[in-house]
Amino acid sequence: MFGPITIPFGAKVLFNTLTLKPGVKMEDVELALGEMCNVVKNTYGGDKGGFIAGQVFKFSGFVSDEGTLAEVRRADDHIAIVTYWRSFEEHERSHADAVFRAKFAALAEMCADSKELGYDLLWQGEPEI
Repeated sequence: MFGPITIPFGAKVLFNTLTLKPGVKMEDVELALGEMCNVVKNTYGGDKGGFIAGQVFKFSGFVSDEGTLAEVRRADDHIAIVTYWRSFEEHERSHADAVFRAKFAALAEMCADSKELGYDLLWQGEPEI
């Protein structure tokens, strides 16, 4: 559950940001988030639906002065869900499924906004030791 993941080259990456409604805290969304992630992993993993791996991040409040071009250096409280899939089509099929939609709806009730963008993996690497 908390071990390292291996991402094959050519994987599709989906980056989803969920902005929490005012007053909603991470503790409020943990159960819904965990149930949704479990459904994705167990129902759509590998040959069952193309899911490779995923990660969930909570915004720490840090905004880089060095890497931010905009003058406004703030962001709303949010969660980032990064998932890796064999194809965008498999991702879309899984997320259209009633099992997933029910779990996502429970999480979405606590969010003001959600945006999920897809990316093609162009490079990956680790430092040579």
